[in-house]
Amino acid sequence: MASLPIIKTSAEPARSGRAAASARLAHVGEHPPAQALYIHVPFCVHKCHYCDFYSFVDTRDQQAGFVDRLLREFDALAPHAAAPLRTIFIGGGTPSLLRVDLWSRLLARLEQRFDLSLIRRREPGTEFTVECNPESTSDELLAVLVAGGVNRVSIGAQSFDSRHLKTLERWHDPENVARALDRARAAGIQRRSLDLIFGVPGQSLDDWETDLRTALALGTTHLSCYALTYEPNTAMTVRLRKGEFEPVDEDIETAMFLRTVEILRAAGLQRYEVSNFAVPGHESQHNLAYWRQDQWLAAGPSASGHLWAGPTPRAGGQRWKNVPRLPDYLAIDDAGFAPMTDHEGPDPARAVQERIMTGLRLAEGLDAAGIMADAEAAAPGSAARLQALAKRTSDEGEMTLGERWTLTDAGYLLADRLAGRFMACV
Repeated sequence: MASLPIIKTSAEPARSGRAAASARLAHVGEHPPAQALYIHVPFCVHKCHYCDFYSFVDTRDQQAGFVDRLLREFDALAPHAAAPLRTIFIGGGTPSLLRVDLWSRLLARLEQRFDLSLIRRREPGTEFTVECNPESTSDELLAVLVAGGVNRVSIGAQSFDSRHLKTLERWHDPENVARALDRARAAGIQRRSLDLIFGVPGQSLDDWETDLRTALALGTTHLSCYALTYEPNTAMTVRLRKGEFEPVDEDIETAMFLRTVEILRAAGLQRYEVSNFAVPGHESQHNLAYWRQDQWLAAGPSASGHLWAGPTPRAGGQRWKNVPRLPDYLAIDDAGFAPMTDHEGPDPARAVQERIMTGLRLAEGLDAAGIMADAEAAAPGSAARLQALAKRTSDEGEMTLGERWTLTDAGYLLADRLAGRFMACV
């Protein structure tokens, strides 16, 4: 069991070369070693209008300094990782924009500081994923990634229709998606995923079906299909408020959602999470760790981590987010650990609510007996409320009951609303 020290700062950490004097080390408590690691690379060639992840166009050539800082964070986190790790996910931003020589340094330090033996042997339930942009997925980069143990790439296609890419302010040639997948295949990366977005203003149901069938024709074994959401403080939302476009009609968006399930299921890709579909055996193991409320370490600006407060997730866990500003991430360093913001301590009731929220999104659903027992322990009376709500939801055709509670296709249309109702029972 290990205790992980983290710099705990205010939401606005001091802009200096060291941690503020008021910062103190906070212990996340005793926990098993984490088996997953998320790394955030914030650089982008262009800030897409719908994106609310921390990313920016690097006009100051900060890549080398970022990697130097990231390597120190690896050193600090490594003692709290399982030996060996089971999953690594490098997202962003656009990780494939990082210079190849810097990728070599990053991957070499990962190999030195973490045990990647299970990943390298491609044991079941393991993976090492890197998000890539179609325009920056070169043969040279892929060769370095494969040499470093990467065995899965996630390509941000979003659409194969240049009109809809323009609406999203997504600047890539749709034909380069196929080229990037071909390069990955030739490099020996057998697991390849695509991201698509539906509900783009001006997009028809036929347009969306064409995107799905184009993705399938490329031999994709994993698809993430997200409905466009208008996140606060994004350029897309500002344009919507200005009346520059009309959102897709709700009935059309629902039809797109249902058509997605129909087409992908017929092609052998099963939905294992609300927005994620895979040929059996090709599910994203790293994302499953999130949805199953497992533990993971976090590196890089804005990266979020989660560690249990005990040997199991029942008591809840510590959640934190690295400060989402590169200057602060570079400047504030306490023995390698990054400045932290948005810290949440253990809370058994919140832990149950989080398990409900993510568990209902999964095809495997919730362990009915387990969730009711833990809910009752955290909030007396909640088990009866959960059971009564499950019965009503089943009667309405939105949930299947049994040892596990799982949403039906009709229930998935209301997944967020239903999750909110179940969480309110605790």
